[in-house]
Amino acid sequence: MSSEAPRPRVLVVDDDESIRRFLEIALRSRGYEVFEAAGARAALTAAPDVRPDIVILDLGLPDGDGVDVTKHLRAADHASILILSVRDQEDQKVAALEAGAEDYLTKPFGIEELHARLRVLLRRRAAHGGEKQIKTGDLEIDLARRVVKIRGKAVHLTPTEYDLLKALLQADGRVLTHGQLLQRVWGDTYASEGHLLRVNVSNLRRKIEPDPAAPRYVITEPRVGYRLVIDE
Repeated sequence: MSSEAPRPRVLVVDDDESIRRFLEIALRSRGYEVFEAAGARAALTAAPDVRPDIVILDLGLPDGDGVDVTKHLRAADHASILILSVRDQEDQKVAALEAGAEDYLTKPFGIEELHARLRVLLRRRAAHGGEKQIKTGDLEIDLARRVVKIRGKAVHLTPTEYDLLKALLQADGRVLTHGQLLQRVWGDTYASEGHLLRVNVSNLRRKIEPDPAAPRYVITEPRVGYRLVIDE
């Protein structure tokens, strides 16, 4: 990161001091300005003063619910939120994403994966409005023209498949839960119609994936949702 640009500010919220120290050392070495909070109250107190670009939030806090912290931070629009969770917190993870968190990592995690996720969130915060046009691998998407191509050849998508791909693209690489996708593509009355989502994801993959059985672009996040992989 350029030394002339302000360093991205990250607030790490975790009651485990060893994790906070690990993240502080690792992120500072990569150009971030790092702040710490050991619990929910400390996080909500610190956020208005720190004004972080990103909050890395552990769900398992001793003095509050990580989902509630997410809702408070989102209501105040303080920062992008990346959730840390363990594997037995799937329901909380989904609830946090639906409350406004942008992404999550499951413990244990690698620092390079975390750094990649943070770069995506920072790029998303810096992006300007307007219709997106991207190329990732052999896949090209031009939302302004409603054109999707694979290896330069136009692909015909149904309106539903296109809306699904558009929702994933507009998420800029972050995971969207099953509920979020159902609401965005089909509407509020389809919250329990998971089979519609599964069928349309399968159909979309058949049209854009080199190998639908081993997806390259539309990636499943088990028990949570889907994300669109966007190359750096």
